[in-house]
Amino acid sequence: MTRIILASKSPRRKELLEMLRIPFEIIVSEVDEQINYKNDLVKEIEKLSYQKAEAVYRNHDDALVIGADTIVKIGNDVLGKPKSFEQARKMLQELSDNTHEVVTGVTIMYQGKVETFSSIAQVTFYPLSDKEIDDYIATNEPMDKAGAYAIQGDAAKFIKSINGDYYTIVGLPVAELYHRLKKYSII
Repeated sequence: MTRIILASKSPRRKELLEMLRIPFEIIVSEVDEQINYKNDLVKEIEKLSYQKAEAVYRNHDDALVIGADTIVKIGNDVLGKPKSFEQARKMLQELSDNTHEVVTGVTIMYQGKVETFSSIAQVTFYPLSDKEIDDYIATNEPMDKAGAYAIQGDAAKFIKSINGDYYTIVGLPVAELYHRLKKYSII
């Protein structure tokens, strides 16, 4: 049986991969997550997913390794994880009554083969009042999430529409990953 490793510490990615009902383990890659904002952001997030997978595959080349990373972008601005409540407030104000993109890059490494792809979803927020933003920030949920929100959490009530894969927004495009893994005869 093929050993499968998820190169991520994200509890959301772990939950999403569990949906495929395949045994896997987690080995966190210690990659410095640097993005060059002057380059194409989709290519940059794919590069990060590659770096995460490669860092683990280097020591576990007998396994199939999955690396992933997600960014939230609005226009040319990337909304990372807020470092303060004020930064979260500014991000949520920017998302309010607006459409943004969530890009998840994924890399699969197995038997010397490398496959990198990305999934993009557009998310539109309803208009948010200052009180709604402050109440949401008070839950502390936005503080470790790119874009300062968790679509699968309390922020679900702010979402007007989604165009694309919901699970891309959570952090791992489950269906696309499943279909790509099928060709490796592990599913």
